[in-house]
Amino acid sequence: PRRDADQTRARILRAARNQFMRHGYSGARVERISRLARSSDRMIYYYFASKESLYIEVLESVYTELGSAESQLALDVGHPEKALRILIGFTWAYYLAHPEFVALLSNENLQRGRHITKSLRVKQLSRPVLDILGRILGEGQRQKVFRADLDVKKVYLSMAALGYFYLSNRYTLSSFLGEDLMQREQCDAWQEEITRIVLASVRAEPVAAKRLPAPRKAALAA
Repeated sequence: PRRDADQTRARILRAARNQFMRHGYSGARVERISRLARSSDRMIYYYFASKESLYIEVLESVYTELGSAESQLALDVGHPEKALRILIGFTWAYYLAHPEFVALLSNENLQRGRHITKSLRVKQLSRPVLDILGRILGEGQRQKVFRADLDVKKVYLSMAALGYFYLSNRYTLSSFLGEDLMQREQCDAWQEEITRIVLASVRAEPVAAKRLPAPRKAALAA
C-alpha cells in the first residue's frame, strides 16, 4: 500500500539524516541506515537508487524545511530595520534548533560540494530567504534608511556566516576562548552581536553637515 511505502521511505530518510550528520557521506553505511530505519538495503536502493542519491535527497530535505520555515515568517517590511532584526534572529534560532543542518552542510563542504552541485533543487530552495531579504532591503533603500548600493546575496552571506561559523566551530572556539559558547547567555549575546554588525553594515550613512569655512583672521598691521 502507498501509505506503507511512504512511511518506509520517510523512515529511511530520517535514519539517513542521522547517519550522514554523525559520520558524513563517507562514514555513513547503508547497512546501518537500513537497520535504523527497520528496513533493508534492498529497499534503500529501490527507493533511492544509490547511496549518493539518498544523500542528495537528505541535503535537499534540510534546505526544504528551512525554506518552508522562512516562508512562514510574518514580517512587516514597512519597518525594514525591525523586519531585518527579526529575520536575523530567526536565522540564528533556526541554526541553534537544527544542529543537523549545520553538521550536514559542514560535511558536504568537506566533500567540496561535489554532491550538492548535482541537485537541481537546491538553487530554487534558496529563493525564499533571498526574496524576503530583498524586499526588506528594497524598502529600507526606498525609505533611505539603508544604503543604496546593497547586494542582497552579500548581506545574506554576512548574516549566515556570522551564525554558521560560530556553531560549526563551537567546540574548538569554546576550548580556545575558555568558555562554553553554547551557554544560553553566550548564544543570546552573539545574536545581539550579529544584529549589531549586520545593521551597521546596511544602514545609510548620515548626511555630513556642511562645514562652514573658518573666518579669516584680520591681517596684522605692518
